[in-house]
Amino acid sequence: MTEILGTAVVTGASSGIGAVYADRLAERGYDLVLVARSADKLAAVADRIGRRTGRKVDILPADLADASDLARVEAFLKETPDVSMLVNNAGLGGALKLLESDIDEMTSLISLNVTALTRLTYAIVPQFIARGAGTIVNIASIVAVNPEALNGVYGGSKAFVLAFSQNLRHELAGTGVTVQVVLPGATATDFWAIAGRPVEQLPSEIVMRSEDLVDAALLGLDRGEFATIPSLQDGKLFDTYEAARRAMIGKLSTATPAPRYRVVA
Repeated sequence: MTEILGTAVVTGASSGIGAVYADRLAERGYDLVLVARSADKLAAVADRIGRRTGRKVDILPADLADASDLARVEAFLKETPDVSMLVNNAGLGGALKLLESDIDEMTSLISLNVTALTRLTYAIVPQFIARGAGTIVNIASIVAVNPEALNGVYGGSKAFVLAFSQNLRHELAGTGVTVQVVLPGATATDFWAIAGRPVEQLPSEIVMRSEDLVDAALLGLDRGEFATIPSLQDGKLFDTYEAARRAMIGKLSTATPAPRYRVVA
């Protein structure tokens, strides 16, 4: 019997990482609903993938930084019973320093990277829990653990994605819902040009193809990884980082200050 995979909803699917996710998931047997601002670009991606794979590919044009558009996508997730995967890929980047950045643009970045991702996750989780199955893939960034690398608002937004995913995995343990967070390094997409630093200005040895990034992330998902960092060559480094974080759990809240903060009379 052929496995029924259901429908994968991919945000930011008109180009770059999102478009590659759409392509790869269709190859795996998922039907698709593609979300992004540009209806024309979405239609082109949908037509190409549909013709090549034979899967059903629908589009849902929406600006997820706009409250009314976001509400439409939330309603779709709540009302569509065959959604089995949500890839929260849509996001804005920032490469300029704090004092060089426009505050309105930074606010839009937070709306997309944080608010939209959170609301879409809230919209689909109850359905996944009721079914006892479902997959949420949140696209963060290496700046979640290296916020000094680029714009601080961008780094902060991706640190939220990592922390939110960590708690989500904790709360959903035992429900049958899978949570993965992906932390890409520099990836060859139009992200960089939009963020204010064209990818051509980066050393080629640190820039990964989006196809390689997504293939690695999906392999991590297949292996049951929670956090996948395709460009980190020594995976034990993140294991050590995570072990140090976990070692502090249960020791972070006490009734008295630590001895190093006690005033000596």
